[in-house]
Amino acid sequence: MSESPSELEREARNKQSRSNGVQAEPLVELFLDGPNRAINSGVDPVGHKRTATPVAQTADSSAEQHPDSAAGANGSRFVRACLRLPVDRTPVWFLRQAGRYMAEYRAVRQHHSLLEICRSPELAAEVTITAAERLGVDAAIIFADLLLPFTPMGLDFEFVADEGPRIAAPIRTAAQARALRTDRSDDLSFVAHAIERVAAHFAQHPHTDPAHTDPGSALSDQLGIIGFCGAPFTLASYMIEGCGSRNYIETKRLMYASDTANPESTVWPILMEKLVTVLAEFAAQQVEAGADVIQVFDSWVGALSPTDYRQYALAPTTELIGRIRALGVPVIYFGVDTATLLPAMRETGADVIGLDWRTPLDQAWRTLGHGVAVQGNLDPIALFAPEAVLQARVAEVLQAAAGRPGHIFNLGHGIVPGTPVEAVLQVVQQIKRSARLR
Repeated sequence: MSESPSELEREARNKQSRSNGVQAEPLVELFLDGPNRAINSGVDPVGHKRTATPVAQTADSSAEQHPDSAAGANGSRFVRACLRLPVDRTPVWFLRQAGRYMAEYRAVRQHHSLLEICRSPELAAEVTITAAERLGVDAAIIFADLLLPFTPMGLDFEFVADEGPRIAAPIRTAAQARALRTDRSDDLSFVAHAIERVAAHFAQHPHTDPAHTDPGSALSDQLGIIGFCGAPFTLASYMIEGCGSRNYIETKRLMYASDTANPESTVWPILMEKLVTVLAEFAAQQVEAGADVIQVFDSWVGALSPTDYRQYALAPTTELIGRIRALGVPVIYFGVDTATLLPAMRETGADVIGLDWRTPLDQAWRTLGHGVAVQGNLDPIALFAPEAVLQARVAEVLQAAAGRPGHIFNLGHGIVPGTPVEAVLQVVQQIKRSARLR
C-alpha cells in the first residue's frame, strides 16, 4: 500500500494553493488568463476570479507582467523560465531522463516490468528521484507512460519486446468509441501518489546547485516537478492503429471520415471528446499531488499537414491545454517533426513549445514569436559525439537562445538506450558553467 506524505510535508512544498476549489470549465476556443498561481502563499490570489480570455489575447500575454505570481515568487528557475521570468541561468532537464541508459534504472527493470514501475508509486518515485539527483538537473519528470489512461477507459494494451506498445482491440468503429469510459480516472491515482512522494522527498532534501550565481539570493533553486499526459491526436492514433505507425492510414481514414456521411463519421469526434475529458482529469490529479508543470506530449502529430492539424487536432488540443492552464500551472506542449506546425501549435495557448532538433532554435522561436517560451533542442544522438563536438552543439543551442528569458535547455527528443551517462552529465555541467560566463 502506498504511503502518502504528511500534510506538513505537503505544506513544505507549498502546494496547497492548488486545491482551493478552482474548477476547470470546458473550454473550446477560450483560455484563462495566464498561469496566475502564487505558490508561496496559501491561496491562489486570483484563481476564483479568473475570466476567459480569447486565444488571440492570451497568446501574446507576457508572464513578465506577473512577477509575483505563479512560481515567480518561489525560486524554481525551471518554472520561472516556463513563464519567461528572469532566471540566473538556463534551466536544464532531459526528455526520458530516467531510462535504460542509466544503470540505476536497469537495476530496477531486472525485477519489474515497465508497467509495474509505472503503477507502483514507490518504484515510480524512486526512478524519478534517482535520475534527477544523479544528473543534477533542474526538474524531475514523473516516471509514467502516455498510454496509462487507456486501461481505465476500457482499452487493454501491453508492451511487446522490441516492438513497443500494442493495443489488443484497436478502435475502428463508432460503437467501440462510444464504449470507451470516462468515469474511471481515479484508477490512475497511482501517478498522483508517485508525485506526492517525489514532492515530499525534494521538500525534505532541497535541490542544491553549486553553480548558482548568487547562493544567498531569493532565487535559490527549488527543483521543479513535471507531470505529463499525451495529446488527443497522439493517443487517438495509438488507439486506432493499435501500435506505432509510419503512415497512420487508419487514423487519417477515420479523421477524414468525420467530414462525411460515412457511418463511422462520429469516431473521431467521440475519441477527441473522451480523451480530452480523461486527460484533463488525469492532469488535475497530478497538479493536486504537487506537479509544478504539465507537459503534453504530441509525439506523432508531425504526421499531419498544417491543414489537417488545424482541422482535426487543434481544437481538442487547445481545449485540453486550456483546461490544464485553468488549474494554475504552466503547460509545455511538445511534438516531433513539427516545424511546419509551429504557428498552429502556438495557438493552443501553451506557455512553452517544445522543439525537436530539426529546426534551429532561434529560427523556430522567431516563427513562434518571443511571447512564448521554448524548450529544446539538442539532437539526442549528439550525446554519442566526441566531447568537443557535443560541447559545440550545446553552445550552438545556447547561442541561438541568446540568453532570452523563456528558454529551457533539453533534447529535441528523449534520451535513447545506450547513451553514455557521462555525456549527459557533461551537458548539465556545461549549462551550469555558462551561467558564470554571462
